[in-house]
Amino acid sequence: MAITVAIDLAYELNVKAKAADVFAVLSDVPTSASHFPKLEKLTDLGGGAYQWEMAKVGTEKVNIQTIYASKYVSNKAKGTVVWTPVKGVGNAQVAGNWKITDNKSSTGITLQLNGTVDVPLPSLMKMVVAPIVEGEFEKLVDKYIDNLIKKFGGEV
Repeated sequence: MAITVAIDLAYELNVKAKAADVFAVLSDVPTSASHFPKLEKLTDLGGGAYQWEMAKVGTEKVNIQTIYASKYVSNKAKGTVVWTPVKGVGNAQVAGNWKITDNKSSTGITLQLNGTVDVPLPSLMKMVVAPIVEGEFEKLVDKYIDNLIKKFGGEV
């Protein structure tokens, strides 16, 4: 028995770095992922697909480790990096995209993330567990964005 928790996040920011530099970081999955907190292991599955294994969160007796794989496609001309879930890997399905816009004096970045995480707990726990899982995921992505902002020389 498992609880499925939906995740849906969106971010929009402007940074000081040049669009080409931002695209170079965000389109290189290992480089981009190196800024993600609590990432335990990133495995190149080939063909633009990567498996993410996050550190366990919770207590020693009660914890969850999120594992998923996504396939990434970058388009420099459009300034996009799009990822779609690889079915059958781990306990989550994650999709999303980066959109990088050259604003001449700054670079606009948008991030859309959505997916689901399956938590191995009885459905009676959903009302308690879902907000915790959503909140933890959002905190990790917020820290990731903060790390990228520092990498890109700050926000404008």
